[in-house]
Amino acid sequence: MKIEVPHKVWGGMMERAKGNETNSRPKVLVVEDEPSLLDTLEYSLSRQGYEVSVSNDGAKALDLARKERPDLVILDVMLPTLDGFEVCRILRQEMSAPILMLTARADEVDKVVGLEVGADDYLTKPFSMRELMARVKALLRRVRMVREEVASEEKAAADETSPVERLVFPDLTIDLGRREMYYKQQLFHLKPKEFELLVFLARNRGIVMSRDLILERVWGWDYDGGSRTVDVHVRWLREKVEEDPSNPTRIVTVRGIGYRFEG
Repeated sequence: MKIEVPHKVWGGMMERAKGNETNSRPKVLVVEDEPSLLDTLEYSLSRQGYEVSVSNDGAKALDLARKERPDLVILDVMLPTLDGFEVCRILRQEMSAPILMLTARADEVDKVVGLEVGADDYLTKPFSMRELMARVKALLRRVRMVREEVASEEKAAADETSPVERLVFPDLTIDLGRREMYYKQQLFHLKPKEFELLVFLARNRGIVMSRDLILERVWGWDYDGGSRTVDVHVRWLREKVEEDPSNPTRIVTVRGIGYRFEG
């Protein structure tokens, strides 16, 4: 399906749950250097009720993201100044807003690189606007769920009688209330999906979990990314919770099926 460009386009995460309380419209930052596509995306997203900021340059996009603190970033790979992979890598270090990457290539290596630098989803050009909107809604829905969870956790923390739930294993403690992990008494702030994956595996200790089941329970049934996403996140976790990540004993690979958490 080809994207039609309108004749005239009108212009113009969560770090904490309170970040956007005063603005109920989700903020979307679009970074794309093709003028017609940038205009189309801005127009279509605005029509859906989103507050849209745009940039056609990688370095300028970083400055805009730091200023606007968007709820979602739509990021092209091929950009002037800084390419999309580098922008994604920097953004992921500074904020937790989901990142949807766009590319003109369908090569698996591009998708893997995008996931490894922190992208949450991937879309290959040409794409239908309906598909892009579906992915935007799915990603923002996850942001909303996380915010609601954080608000609930803060409410529980304010109540001194509320118990703090933790999952405790040798050298490893997972604090569900604070969404923190301690390995050998060292604090780690995991990425949202890293934390959710770790909790899912830990709560099913000793049970083999297939990649498809992990995708469904952690990323959602509507996520259409491949199982490689799970492998990448497991590798990240192993670097943080294994004595020897190349020879894992805590998150064990079950060949041809998936993974098993040994505790």
